[in-house]
Amino acid sequence: MRSIGEMARDSGLSVSALRFYDRAGVLVPARVDPVTGYRWYGPEQLEESRVLARLRRAGMPLADIRLVLAGWSGADTDLVRKLLQAHLRRLERGLSDARGEFSTLRTLLERRGNPMTSLRTDAVRLALSAPDLAAALDAVRFAASTDPELPMLGGVLFDIEGEALHVVASDRYRMAVARAGTAGHGGSRVQVIVPSPLADAMRALLGDDASVRLTVEGDRVALETGGRLAAGQCLDHDFPDYRRLVRLPAGRRALVDVPAFRKAVETGPVRVSEAREQDGVASCELSVLTVAADGVVTVCEDGDDDQDRVAVNRGFLLDALAAGARDQLVLEFGASNAPLAIRRTDTEGTFSILMPVRLEH
Repeated sequence: MRSIGEMARDSGLSVSALRFYDRAGVLVPARVDPVTGYRWYGPEQLEESRVLARLRRAGMPLADIRLVLAGWSGADTDLVRKLLQAHLRRLERGLSDARGEFSTLRTLLERRGNPMTSLRTDAVRLALSAPDLAAALDAVRFAASTDPELPMLGGVLFDIEGEALHVVASDRYRMAVARAGTAGHGGSRVQVIVPSPLADAMRALLGDDASVRLTVEGDRVALETGGRLAAGQCLDHDFPDYRRLVRLPAGRRALVDVPAFRKAVETGPVRVSEAREQDGVASCELSVLTVAADGVVTVCEDGDDDQDRVAVNRGFLLDALAAGARDQLVLEFGASNAPLAIRRTDTEGTFSILMPVRLEH
């Protein structure tokens, strides 16, 4: 007999998923301790659990999985083959439909062209506070992408407009935005993507009490302070319209004590995501969060029955808490499928958002 923990380890299904499949009548333990409620699985159920894990990764509905497992444990292999073939045909039809939609979207995209936010024919020069720019870079750098397939996200966006510089970074699964005041620029909006190594070199020049000068000229950007210079070429891409992406619906706000909450996340229960390889996302450790009516945020043990739970990548959450650089931060919860926002209490211009992770069963 295997305990539920051993079954999870050997099958590739999480403990919470095994509990869900028990309640759903898909994979019922061979024995449940009448006193403790602890689940035990028979030797023959290991193969079934591995089949179940593969079928779920392939996206088969639970109703069909029940029939497959019933046929698998019996002698009706013909039924199993027919169910597998029917699901494969559905996947192939879905892929064909998706290819058609993407072909149409590519055509529409080519018609739209790719207008630049600014042609940057004139040099832009502005002055900034070194500590302000350092704090802004520190608040967003953790979210920059390292994916070579998405080069437009492989840096930090410098968005200059009026008397403000917004710095933005995103890797699709998280986004961070920070604001720094500027002086000397009164022209139109200008955007450049500073490659991550150059952004790091700029950050290394920033001291505690110096002002700096930022210059954008053509496809080059330079930061000068105290006779030292960090300069290089901007990325030749357009950054996504981050202003649209950060327009979140109003949610429940909870003030958290960062040291205590960080400890709760670090030591609290963890759920392993069951991300599929074809999604391009590696499995990761998740923290499942809920916020009570009194504003207390809890790291859940399981949370399968809580419709208001939000699951996020635990490493990303810890990074965002560190980048917030405050003893108190505001967590803003929307629906379970809406991003989680982490905001400072002293400014609305610096914040980060984390995309939720769907809890698979």
